[in-house]
Amino acid sequence: MKILSTEQVRSLDQYTIQHEPIRSIDLMERASAVVTDLLTERVNTHEQVMVFCGMGNNGGDGLAVARQLMERGYLHVSTFVVRHSPKASDDFSVNEERLKSISGLRYIETDFQIPLIPNHCVVVDAIFGSGLSRPVTGISAAVIQKINEADATIYSIDMPSGMYGDQVNAETDEVIAADLAYTFHCPKLTFLLPCSSRYLCDFEVLDIGLDKVCAETFPSPYHYLTPSFIRTILKTRNRFSHKGTYGHALMAAGSYGKVGAAVLSVKAALRSGAGLVSAYVPGCAYEILQNTAPEAMVITDAAANELSQAPDLSKFSAIGIGPGIGISAKAKAFLRGALEQTIKACVLDADALNILSENKEWLKQLPPNTVLTPHPGEFKRLVGEWRDDLDKLKLQSEFAARYQVVLVLKGAHTTIALPDGRIYFNATGNPGMAKGGSGDVLTGIITSLLAQGYSASKAAQIGVWVHGMAGDFAATYRSQIGMSASDIIRYLPKAFAVFE
Repeated sequence: MKILSTEQVRSLDQYTIQHEPIRSIDLMERASAVVTDLLTERVNTHEQVMVFCGMGNNGGDGLAVARQLMERGYLHVSTFVVRHSPKASDDFSVNEERLKSISGLRYIETDFQIPLIPNHCVVVDAIFGSGLSRPVTGISAAVIQKINEADATIYSIDMPSGMYGDQVNAETDEVIAADLAYTFHCPKLTFLLPCSSRYLCDFEVLDIGLDKVCAETFPSPYHYLTPSFIRTILKTRNRFSHKGTYGHALMAAGSYGKVGAAVLSVKAALRSGAGLVSAYVPGCAYEILQNTAPEAMVITDAAANELSQAPDLSKFSAIGIGPGIGISAKAKAFLRGALEQTIKACVLDADALNILSENKEWLKQLPPNTVLTPHPGEFKRLVGEWRDDLDKLKLQSEFAARYQVVLVLKGAHTTIALPDGRIYFNATGNPGMAKGGSGDVLTGIITSLLAQGYSASKAAQIGVWVHGMAGDFAATYRSQIGMSASDIIRYLPKAFAVFE
């Protein structure tokens, strides 16, 4: 799914109005009806609902939703218009008159007119939409403060009022802290950035019938991974295939005290479809790997407690390097020796990235389309500090282009930067995955997919999505608190089965 800017979505609205054709007031009614449908699934008819509207088209959406809720039997709906402007939009005015015909509404111009918001009521926020480009001030800021102070469940239409769609808010900005935003056509870019967590718990993307052919003509480097996209790039297995068909993955991982990282990455590779999986580990890990992952072949380094020298890597289809290898002189020599060989496909993670951050001249030796999978701390060691989350995206994209690599930056909505400038945001995963070992699992998955012949971009896209989906299954059955990295591996088959 392409992520459009707020200006592009506005242009898409106008194109749809002109070419469907449909009147703008009728498109507003259609969009509001979709929001109302979803609200009725979450809000009981006897609950108190307070709808706060601005005077633009977002406010018009709110007025339409208030009216539609009343028409569906909601008995305790009250509507408030925040008069932040002397002029209202045309479609707002139409919906204002429609609502007045069946119910009264109140206007807020001063602090004294802001209503008391009871505990446990429902607030529908429709003060400002995605077109906002400056901080909220005056009476609108006062209303937002009061809403945030209340113990209410807050649903925002399109986006939390006060939040920007294409730029990062200052910490001092007044922004609605929404439990859920119902946004139109595609996610807003800022929804997917860590800085949005203080304004937004979750969002749902609503299809309101905007022209899909036109939407594809808008240029954007940003994309949102969806199950339908993953389905189009995931290969089906040939009936007459054999283990050689699906490649030979090698996981180079582990050191004394960190053999678990090797175990997790190897077991994840085994659960992700590679025909053969081998582990290259220090001598101390031999028996552990043979016992915990009997399907894998084990090759040991000459050193007992860490990797020290790279073996011949030519026979492997893909190689994953880094989980738990440490950053000792021997580990550095091992990585340097590996990078000096011709490698078909490669994933670098964890300590391999930490070694690279100390030896940045080695980055020029990376095979084209190497997949790097840092967490934010490892990425910072590679590129330095960033100003904000958008600057971090820029640094990620520039790094991928400069070194012609695929850079997977782990976190909520893990981002995948491709060498051509495209960035993909993941839609799966949950905070229960924020535990040691989860990254080792991802390394194993992506390495396994590379071994099967997937391109680096597709291996990263599938791997990140399936990794998150397995984590979501683990959270469902084990809880976010109780789940572990091993549970992600346990539910990988269920995640892949979504596409069968």
